[in-house]
Amino acid sequence: MKKEKSENVLAQNRKANHDYFIKETYEAGIALTGTEIKSVRARKITLRDGYVQIHNGSAFLENVHISEYTHGNRYNHDPLRSRRLLLHKTELRHLAKAQEERGIAIIPLKVYLKKGFAKILIGVGQGKKQYDKRETIKKRDQERELRRKYRV
Repeated sequence: MKKEKSENVLAQNRKANHDYFIKETYEAGIALTGTEIKSVRARKITLRDGYVQIHNGSAFLENVHISEYTHGNRYNHDPLRSRRLLLHKTELRHLAKAQEERGIAIIPLKVYLKKGFAKILIGVGQGKKQYDKRETIKKRDQERELRRKYRV
């Protein structure tokens, strides 16, 4: 019996939880070319400024930088091209409704390998105001102090 590996996280968008209240998450596959998947496996991907856009019933990952594959030749890919996300129709309908709402963004949270395939976790988030960000930092610092106090 073959033991299944745990998720292999290749990239995370750490700024997402600081800038957004994440309401829902969805797992999607990414349609990548051969040189793109090799770069993703080498962890040459940046999610920081990325977002998801819904066009004509399909979801596309925009503004995510996947570096060119170092051993690629003339068939190398464009680092900032839009990539199609593979989702179920019901999930696409939910995301399309969320995209229409004001103040809601669909953002990539992390990219990982699952059974050899590249998957992306996308979140539906509402933007935080500056005072919300300060409150989050304050709570995190208080929790850190409590853990430090009780650990001694």
